[in-house]
Amino acid sequence: MRGETSELAIDVRGLVKRFGDKTAVNGVDIQMPRGRVWGFLGPNGSGKTTTIRLICGLLVANEGEGQCLGFDIRKDAVKIRAQTGYMTQKFSFWGDLTIRENLEFVARLYQLPDIATTVDETLSTLGLLDRQHQLADALSGGWKQRMALAAVTMHAPNLLLLDEPTAGVDPQARREFWDEIHRLSTAGMTVLVSTHYMDEAERCDEIVYLAHGQVVTSGHVDTIIAQSGLATMRAEGAGVRRLAPLLEGRAGIEHVAFFGSALHISGTDLPLMQQTISQLGEQGVQWHSVRPSLEDTFIALMGRTGADPRNL
Repeated sequence: MRGETSELAIDVRGLVKRFGDKTAVNGVDIQMPRGRVWGFLGPNGSGKTTTIRLICGLLVANEGEGQCLGFDIRKDAVKIRAQTGYMTQKFSFWGDLTIRENLEFVARLYQLPDIATTVDETLSTLGLLDRQHQLADALSGGWKQRMALAAVTMHAPNLLLLDEPTAGVDPQARREFWDEIHRLSTAGMTVLVSTHYMDEAERCDEIVYLAHGQVVTSGHVDTIIAQSGLATMRAEGAGVRRLAPLLEGRAGIEHVAFFGSALHISGTDLPLMQQTISQLGEQGVQWHSVRPSLEDTFIALMGRTGADPRNL
């Protein structure tokens, strides 16, 4: 069928979405090959959720064009949605139904054959068999997340869209969730995950970073860090807590942040940063150059984008 011919799962250009006089998305281009896990990053209000909804046909763009799964995002929204699983940020299933009843209802909505067998297999795959008769409202955040993932993948979609799926979920549940995401990707599913967690972003094959409704950068994590031109110095020792206010705004230093008991400073001029450090003469502190983290990079990128020009 036409939806299986393109090597790109998502190929959209110039997407613009306005709500009245407010521009949420302003000229977004995204090209995503099939069968990979993509991270979708950006600060609150950057346009991530709106872009996701434009891609899967839940919203219609004011400007721009493109395809999702080989279908036109304007003309074939129904066909796109039939091949897409979309897990919203807010739990959106029925709290007064059990896990099994929720999945059975979703299976009927998708008109899946042999509902009982399909639900049994889904419960088993996602580790939900022992909890299948629990009410959804009685589940913890991690189990609600797992049930929601079961519901949106039960019809075997070609594209999975996840809007901040692990917000408020404990670390163990997050790790198990990501193990399942990579299992689905290995089986051929394309996954787009909106997240604020940098460690999750680094689990993705590629990432897209949005700010002010526009794509700031995209690609592999290592490539984005390298292209940022950023250098990072790490300070450790007994006197490190006193350093942050002394370094803020000094020559060559664009960003100062604590990472556990250590301090990171970042900028694009390493010799100038090192000169500034030497002028402090702080005792009991050891400095060494380290690879910039993804968080260092994105904070630097956000600082370079400046104020949001959109009318929001």
